[in-house]
Amino acid sequence: MNRIPDTSGSHWMRTAAIPAYPPLLDGDEADADVAVIGAGIAGLSVAWELSRAGRTVVLLEADRVAGGVTGHTTGKLSALHTTVYDGLRSSHGPDAARVYAQSQMAAVRHVGEVAAELGVDCELEHRPALTYCEDPEGTDALRAEAEAAKEAGLDASFVTETDLPYPVAGAVRVEDQAQFHPRKYLRALAADLVVRGGRIHEQTRVTGLDEGEPCRLTTASGATVTARAVVVATHHPVFDRGLLAARLTQHRDLVVAGPLPADRDPQGMYITREGGKRSVRTAPYGDGRLLIVTGEVFTPGTESDTEGRYQRLTAWMRERFPGVTPTHRWAAQDNAATDTVPLIGPLHHGDDPRVFVATGFAGWGMAGGVLAGRLLSGLITGQAPPEWAQLYDPRRPGSVLRTAPSVAKAQWDVGKHFVKDRLDTALGRGPADAVEDIGPGEGAVVRVGGRACAVHRDESGRLHPLSAVCTHLGCLVAFNPAERTWECPCHGSRFDIDGEVLQGPALHPLEAYDPDDLGR
Repeated sequence: MNRIPDTSGSHWMRTAAIPAYPPLLDGDEADADVAVIGAGIAGLSVAWELSRAGRTVVLLEADRVAGGVTGHTTGKLSALHTTVYDGLRSSHGPDAARVYAQSQMAAVRHVGEVAAELGVDCELEHRPALTYCEDPEGTDALRAEAEAAKEAGLDASFVTETDLPYPVAGAVRVEDQAQFHPRKYLRALAADLVVRGGRIHEQTRVTGLDEGEPCRLTTASGATVTARAVVVATHHPVFDRGLLAARLTQHRDLVVAGPLPADRDPQGMYITREGGKRSVRTAPYGDGRLLIVTGEVFTPGTESDTEGRYQRLTAWMRERFPGVTPTHRWAAQDNAATDTVPLIGPLHHGDDPRVFVATGFAGWGMAGGVLAGRLLSGLITGQAPPEWAQLYDPRRPGSVLRTAPSVAKAQWDVGKHFVKDRLDTALGRGPADAVEDIGPGEGAVVRVGGRACAVHRDESGRLHPLSAVCTHLGCLVAFNPAERTWECPCHGSRFDIDGEVLQGPALHPLEAYDPDDLGR
């Protein structure tokens, strides 16, 4: 099997360096009107909007600015979210579909306005967005989606011809959408935030939240931050007192990319649910374009053949775009609300909310993050559009009851992993029966001395043993061989081979074990 070169990693990460911002250290204290946790597109957007509204802001990031989910996206700015509008019209009503379209389009346009205001070249390009099918049996659903999207206010139509180099049976086409370089945009936002008096602290993981008056945040380094309001913008909420995890599902998408001559650019952003999802766009790349293809969706911690999925995605790209050689690969992670509408607003019930959240963007976090910035800023300053606030409110009435089957399935999957993975490990039914079975570059969960151990053997033969118990809610992690990470199938937490947190909601690393305790 020919492994795709991955030394380039995310195109966005490699082509837009962001200056380092200082961490908060032991004994440091900070105070602000608002503390924002998470410096992806949602966190940076709300911090910038609040700063522009005259609030003092401190932005806290566990790793690097725009280096997590936002740094591994596809960079689409679209109000067409596969086939959301027909479902919204049916489940929430036509008014909800209209507000969803209006708010998402406002976010798409806002990026252009902010980029112009800041004078930043973020490779913003206006392109149509299309959801297509190749199977004629799928056209009825797309006709209904085009009708619902048009009724909701989008410039939508059903078409049978596209600029893709292969035929389709039909497609929903929405005009005047956009694509951009997310890190170039957010680099400018971060710089302007600091100019406006905002503070950014990287390598500052928040581990404690006291919702007093004011709120008090504590960090893994021992620093303290006080604020009148707090925004949790950490993709999956690291503080979940509203029990949102029960209404969120996790998924991971693989990405491959390679140079494409400019005259072969398909001139749009395309997505289909057929074949395990396939998404296509291009970006400026030297004298030509970079073809970016995503797909092969799976739940973190459940896929043992990630490399095979990369190969399938690459084969599809080569078949549909002959002559393209992949030069990049990376992966993105997203979560989705069980009723399809993102959760943006107060974290839990109360007459005087002080803690807010943004999550559940279902793979459309670029427009969703910008929308969250505007909506949460408005909620904190008292200027939020009422219709937006009602639609996206995490406390929205009827949401849990309406989506009870989806919620039940999501929690069944969590419970299944919690019990079954432990039983399989105890009975030796895992990918390796013993440490000796783990080859170089491999990892597996094995039982050693009554403990479930996550053991990776690096290329030199050195063992990296950890506790296999996720520090979030106690599920057992599994090894992702393509990315060489430990992943939790319950809520999507990810850890490196030494146990450090790569992605929450986990706040603490996996416990490290002494290799000598493995009997080696």
